Amino acid sequence: MEKIAGLSLTPLKNQKALVTGGSSGIGEGCAIALAAAGASVVVNYHSHPEEGERVVETIRSGGGEAMAIHANVDREDEVEAMFAQAIKAFGTIDILINNAGLQQDAAFHEMTLAQWNTVIGVNLTGQFLCARAAAREFLRRGVRSEVSASAGKIICISSVHEVVPWSGHVNYAASKGGIMQLMKSMAQELSPKKIRVNSIAPGAIETHINVAAWATPEAQAKLLELIPYNRVGMPDDIGRAAVWLASDASDYVTGTTLFVDGGMTLYPGFAHGG
Repeated sequence: MEKIAGLSLTPLKNQKALVTGGSSGIGEGCAIALAAAGASVVVNYHSHPEEGERVVETIRSGGGEAMAIHANVDREDEVEAMFAQAIKAFGTIDILINNAGLQQDAAFHEMTLAQWNTVIGVNLTGQFLCARAAAREFLRRGVRSEVSASAGKIICISSVHEVVPWSGHVNYAASKGGIMQLMKSMAQELSPKKIRVNSIAPGAIETHINVAAWATPEAQAKLLELIPYNRVGMPDDIGRAAVWLASDASDYVTGTTLFVDGGMTLYPGFAHGG
């Protein structure tokens, strides 16, 4: 295996990964990065099979192995079927990127129960269902020492809004705060079983979910006021972080949130007084 300065170029070789919401945005970035690091990747999609297949073809064109599987992550039966199909095809799953998520924004006093339930259902319950299915497979199989030091890795995609309040988005912020405690509680329980659980909390990333915040020069200038590092993030920024958390390079890391946000959580409004 090729190495640079003692580090493998394919630290996820022979591992099998499943990325929920992998057909676009952060999920796509993670799927492509994991494949480049040597993993075989299941690209989960919800509404657009052509987008899932597009990501699969991108991975295959780079010499990787991938397949697309449909599932609504807030449906228990569909999650179970997705994992069964993935395990039948790849033999097992070693890595879960718990990424699928959405926003349905409204002023708090105007937010409907349907808006609340939809966001909590996909963003939080969906992560529970997928993590549970992954943990069951990791516990069934145990450690494959020739592949990884751990029995499995669960990486929850959270947000800076697990700690930063966000008016007009209370359902989204609540779901991300819930992910923080879901991740920590899973890590506490599963770490003795050699299962590592962590989160990545992205800041502002150029994806379709927040296109209005960066698509015009005026919008981007306003957004950059919140980012000390003075650039908007890209999906591959999150993908590279996911590769590290999924690899044995981070084997002693569990129960933590890695903020990949250009400093957004440094509260830049206080940089000059306050």
